[in-house]
Amino acid sequence: MIRKLALLAIGALALAACATSTPYQPASQGRGYGFSEQQIESNRYRITFRGNSSTTREMVENSLLYRAAELTVQNGFDYFIVQERNTEANKSYSTTAEPAFFGHYGFGYPGYYYAFPYYAYGWGWAPYNSYTREFTRYSAVAYIVMMKGDKPQDNPQAFDARSVMKNLGPLVLGAPQSR
Repeated sequence: MIRKLALLAIGALALAACATSTPYQPASQGRGYGFSEQQIESNRYRITFRGNSSTTREMVENSLLYRAAELTVQNGFDYFIVQERNTEANKSYSTTAEPAFFGHYGFGYPGYYYAFPYYAYGWGWAPYNSYTREFTRYSAVAYIVMMKGDKPQDNPQAFDARSVMKNLGPLVLGAPQSR
């Protein structure tokens, strides 16, 4: 009995650890979740932000823009231009089975899964109930060019780095608020 309770507690703690969204951190610190960048030229970067299944698309995209702004300021530039940006949704499914007290009876679909001895439509029985859950993980990538001077007002792909940090900082988990 104590062993079952200990296993249940460990499972609950593991599940709770996975139930929080990806913090703003380097991907190397978060099992591949978080931001990473690759310098392409002296003022060009490819930036990626990967979120876990508890991280919304909006949070992934905000974190990506925040990282672009942060890199721009760290490298001594004033604004950046997003030349290309894409967000992908990676869906996966997990099915769990729980023991049923007296089994599961059903007629027709989905009861045909449980028909014995014939796997066809009709009455069926199984000693468990199964549940399928969908997980969606968002990943965003952007190619940016960092520039000095005033942001061009006629380019909607140009972002003032300090304004982005000021406005998105409160929305990004764990982002430094004063820079």
